Amino acid sequence: MPLWPVYTGTNAPHDGIERLPPPPPWRAFDGGPLLDPPDAAADRSAVSPDRVHRAETYRATEDTVQLVNAALYLRRPLLVTGPPGTGKSSLVYAVARELRLGPVLRWNITSRSTLHDGLYSYDPLSRLYAARQQAAHQAAPQETGPAETGPEAPDETGIEHHLRLGPLGTALLPYARPRALLIDEIDKSDLDLPNDLLNVLEEGQYQIPELVRAARLTPDGTARVAADGTGEAVPVVRGQVRCRAFPFVVLTSNGEREFPPAFLRRCVTLRLRRPDDGHLADIVRAHLGEPDAYAQELIGRFLDRTGAGDLATDQLLNAIYLARTSNLDTGSLDQLAERLMPHLGQSAQTDVF
Repeated sequence: MPLWPVYTGTNAPHDGIERLPPPPPWRAFDGGPLLDPPDAAADRSAVSPDRVHRAETYRATEDTVQLVNAALYLRRPLLVTGPPGTGKSSLVYAVARELRLGPVLRWNITSRSTLHDGLYSYDPLSRLYAARQQAAHQAAPQETGPAETGPEAPDETGIEHHLRLGPLGTALLPYARPRALLIDEIDKSDLDLPNDLLNVLEEGQYQIPELVRAARLTPDGTARVAADGTGEAVPVVRGQVRCRAFPFVVLTSNGEREFPPAFLRRCVTLRLRRPDDGHLADIVRAHLGEPDAYAQELIGRFLDRTGAGDLATDQLLNAIYLARTSNLDTGSLDQLAERLMPHLGQSAQTDVF
């Protein structure tokens, strides 16, 4: 039977993703050959301790749970917008942990990022170097004689040895269950990138021209290419990559730009807002334990200040942590908190309670 919600926001890992109902007919994919999902236990070795902690302590709102499930059911990317410090990037780690989707693939966007960067990279210079090394090794027996010949060097002149799939390219491999992909700060991209993503995210597939051309030289047209993350070699048939289970894709944005309507209609959109006092207390409790009287006071100050400018939840957690672990008196703690919680983009010296 189908399960709603698949993602519960409870942070308790489970295999509910296996009871996800079939996709809508217009979002069905049939890529192959089918690949086994990565080991969920690899999360801790593939992700920094900071990301593991955030995944374990993330506190999802009801709206977040509903829209994550909508994206999973519809096989659509989730565009998460909101002010800095509201947990946009932490969400994908929390979902991947709960649903056992394996290590999160991450693509950090800059103004120079292109679609090609996310799909794969090819290094022709390393291939040229490998060809020269191979030629030198083959010539060695003629110069030194058979008696001095060493073990035969592996042939690494094939294109596949110098290709590596990017995070988006890896996420679209035909895995048996969805991979989790974070495309972080999409609003920093060049104006063309959102439009360039349209066809790839809509079709769930892409082509590697270098392998298409080389496919005629191999009996079955299959090349083994390193995937993002672990570098594991995966089969790519005739240069075509098509997903089987559409990945759980989270694109984050600070809301600093508008996106094309064609891009927006292909996404499920979630806007994260500043947490209220109850939600903040839950966040503090998850990270640092039950908030004491001084922590409650800092939560109140934090909320009072959010009306005058942007603040990040991390700033509040930093102040509460130091209040608990230092031996400063209350007056010194107040001064320290003032310096730890300036409005973002402003100087701590000019920002006061």
